[in-house]
Amino acid sequence: MQLVFATNNLNKLKEVQSMLPQHIKLLSLKDIACDEDIPETQPTIEGNAIQKAEYLKNHYGYDCFADDTGLEVHALNGEPGVFSARYAGPQRNAEDNTKKLLTELKHKTNRNAQFKTVIALHLNGKLHTFTGICKGIITTQKHGDGGFGYDPVFKANGYDKTFAEISLEEKNKIGHRGKAVSKLVEFLKN
Repeated sequence: MQLVFATNNLNKLKEVQSMLPQHIKLLSLKDIACDEDIPETQPTIEGNAIQKAEYLKNHYGYDCFADDTGLEVHALNGEPGVFSARYAGPQRNAEDNTKKLLTELKHKTNRNAQFKTVIALHLNGKLHTFTGICKGIITTQKHGDGGFGYDPVFKANGYDKTFAEISLEEKNKIGHRGKAVSKLVEFLKN
């Protein structure tokens, strides 16, 4: 079985492929020669995931899934949220985004946050969504050099290491994307 995953992020592709049964082969946007920017204009994480999956299905015809992930910080009224990838600007630079987040939280005592992933699956003419949430806190400085995005400053509840300091396997077990992908995998198995 082949499914298109609406991403060119090789980290994300590798992370998700490692969780899927071996008979499911993921194709990236590059694999299907999709090099245009897929619209992400919805005001919610779920809306963006659905919009991307529908765009791929309508323009390329493949069974596919798309995800959208956001970091929601309590003291910042849910920001950066749907704008997580471009929090510090359209250049989508993880280093800039993290730096801006730490600056915004500099004088805040409440550092509670959650990562939220929504996956929208277009399969056999039907749309399905799967949500994964991981609650935690934002650290005061970066720790670790694994992972990507906000991983060096996010510590899941019950853990004393950031996402950038734990293994990919551990992150997949407790993380937002892992939880959403697990729901997707269960659905695909049935």
